[in-house]
Amino acid sequence: MRRLSLPDSAAPTEGAIRHAPSAARNLEPIAAVLARHLPPRGRVLELASGTGQHITEFAARFPGLHWQPSDPDPAARASITARAAQAPRDNLAPPLALNACQPGWATTLDPFDAICLTNLLHLISQPETDILLAETAVALAPGGRFCLYGPFRRGGALVTEGDRAFDASLRAQDPAIGYKDIDSVAATLARHGLTEIARTEMPAGNLMLITARA
Repeated sequence: MRRLSLPDSAAPTEGAIRHAPSAARNLEPIAAVLARHLPPRGRVLELASGTGQHITEFAARFPGLHWQPSDPDPAARASITARAAQAPRDNLAPPLALNACQPGWATTLDPFDAICLTNLLHLISQPETDILLAETAVALAPGGRFCLYGPFRRGGALVTEGDRAFDASLRAQDPAIGYKDIDSVAATLARHGLTEIARTEMPAGNLMLITARA
């Protein structure tokens, strides 16, 4: 597991609970897009749930959906569990110890009606990204939607000074990681049977890509 120096790294707050400033900032914009694209009923997997700030709130806002958190980091899973204990909900499952960059995980789970992923692709390598996208496509039920949020290159280029500085910082720590190109990601998902249905501009120059299985 990579240990990166990030400007908004999660920090402990109370007991096992961790807090990430970026998760607090982007929760509302992401929730607004999800409200337009998630089904009213079904099962939703969140990959790399991190602190649990998003999925515990989403479970409250979208009660018709059953939410499954996951994260390979034991500290993250402990934070999710502690947050869920503060306001228990029947539609929020215990977190899975799932590494979405490992091949084969999709076939170990029942298909999901939606999968959400926030702020991960720039923190992993291209081979890991390719595995994650392929497995995600397999893990979706027919008609299922993949909701992907994060910073991306546009047409191969970094479009803001902040993006250029952050990408350079990431690559200095690990040359294998850094921003992925949004068109390349969409094309990879298309090869795996997921059709782009929305590409939404988000605050701070981020994007949210919604794709769906036929």
